[in-house]
This record gives sequence, structure tokens and C-alpha cells, in this order.
Amino acid sequence: MLLHIHPDNPNARHIKTVVECLLDGGVIIYPTDTIYGLGCDIFQHKAVERIARIKNVDPAKAQLSFICYDLSDMSQYTKPISTPLYRLLKNYLPGPYTFILPASKEVPKILHSKKSTIGLRVPDNNIARTIVQELGHPILSASLPGEMVEEYTDPELMFENFEKLVDIVIDGGIGGMVPSTVVDCTNEPYTVIRQGLGEWND
Repeated sequence: MLLHIHPDNPNARHIKTVVECLLDGGVIIYPTDTIYGLGCDIFQHKAVERIARIKNVDPAKAQLSFICYDLSDMSQYTKPISTPLYRLLKNYLPGPYTFILPASKEVPKILHSKKSTIGLRVPDNNIARTIVQELGHPILSASLPGEMVEEYTDPELMFENFEKLVDIVIDGGIGGMVPSTVVDCTNEPYTVIRQGLGEWND
């Protein structure tokens, strides 16, 4: 299904359709403030495995991260962090960043059995955050497979390419071509693992 959702005022009925699909173990393609991503409910193991198969990776070893609604949502899935780190996250989020942080026990084992960290995002995108808010917990964030970044900006093209692999492709407008900036905050000094859309000045 190709589902048009207004980027500024997401239609409640359409969001409900997406949330029901996620709770049912569905896989979606959705917009963020950077590139479109593959997503599912983090607690639906079979859906996580489906995404790993689409990407042809082992879910436990894959670089999968979460989309959270805000910092308090994020704090459930990470071990307690220092006040300076909290202030830093608050300064950069919502925004085009993925922060690598120590995973708490709330993170499903399938997502970090081989490592004790998790990537967390709060994108500056109304559609993604409204989905997470209505779902009541994070959704998985994974990049689409392959190298054809240009094809991943147009929802209609993505629907043509992935309609047999995913349940819903959300059309929230043309997407970006530059991924998020990934910052490892597990040790000081914090290090940029991937320079993406977000400027990093710390």
C-alpha cells in the first residue's frame, strides 16, 4: 500500500492504519528528517527478522537503530546518562543525528545480543514522531538496501521497488539523500562515526 500522509499535519486515520500495521508485525518505509527508512515495531521479532532479510544481514549484528518520540522516551532504552550528556542530546535533538548509547534492559535482545549499545534517533519529522507517539514505543530505523540513493527519495519509485517486501510505503514527500550523523557517546571524547546531514561542533 502506498499511503500519502501530509508532512506537517499527519492525518490521524492514516497514522492509525500505520500503527495497526506495525502492531500486526508489518514492515513500513517511512520518511525521516534525512533519508527514508525501513521500519517496524521493535517488539515484533518476526518483523525485525523480515527487515534483516530485506537487508540481507544478521539482526544481532546489523546496525539497526530506534526512532524515539523525545528524550524521555529515549531514556527508557539507554542506561542512565550524565547530566552533561543529557544537555548535549537536548541541544541536538530533534535533529538529523543517531546517538550510540549503552543499551538498557528494555532493548529487545534480538537487537543487541552481540553488543551492549544501541543507536537512538529523535528525527525532526512529524510523520515519524507521530507514528512513534501513537504506537507508544519506538520503531526500528534501518536504511534501505543497495546503493541507489537517488531511488530512495521518491516514494512512488520505492513503492514500485519494494511493494512485495513491505506492507506500507508512506509518501510524506520527496526524501533527502544524506543520512544522519552518527555519534558514539559510549566513551569520552564522543566520536563521529559517520558524518551525515547534522553538523557536529562538540
